[in-house]
Amino acid sequence: MRNLRPEKPRSLAGSFLVAHPNMLDPNFRRTVLFISAHDSEDGAIGVIINRPLDKNVAELVSETPPENLADVPVFFGGPVGNNQLMLAEFEWHKEEGLKLNQHSLDGDKWKVSSETLPVFAFLGYAGWSAGQLEAEMKQKAWIVQKPSRAVLKSERLSRLWFDIMNRLGPWYRMLAAAPDDPSLN
Repeated sequence: MRNLRPEKPRSLAGSFLVAHPNMLDPNFRRTVLFISAHDSEDGAIGVIINRPLDKNVAELVSETPPENLADVPVFFGGPVGNNQLMLAEFEWHKEEGLKLNQHSLDGDKWKVSSETLPVFAFLGYAGWSAGQLEAEMKQKAWIVQKPSRAVLKSERLSRLWFDIMNRLGPWYRMLAAAPDDPSLN
């Protein structure tokens, strides 16, 4: 007997969304996002992890941040709420993979755990309403990648999109190398 209930789409939480080389939206062109929450009925939320702002937390806040957070690098997290600073601590779980713990600077003083990966700060985030991300996936706007623990080294993040394109093979490597304006070729 066939199951007549439609299958619920799999959650992309914990995945990287890599912008397809053909994506022209300037908010997401050549970006890699970490999806922290996703449900087809509620939508999705994530942060762009490969757009460093070459600033640290101390340069962007008016009050003196806790000393263990002053030098945290700040990234452009996305076009939504980009006037809000969010601190994020990545954690690696052997069974579940990468998780993102979000904190506000206003909250209790929190210490960076030695078991976690680096702490980052993000200005803004990316969000999708119910069904929006699924529609973009059908349009092949995104390539889903499983994150690895080694990827989150802040000095490598600005090149992450190009590194992923190179690993995907010659076709993606060629598309990634193409100029934004083909007439300049």
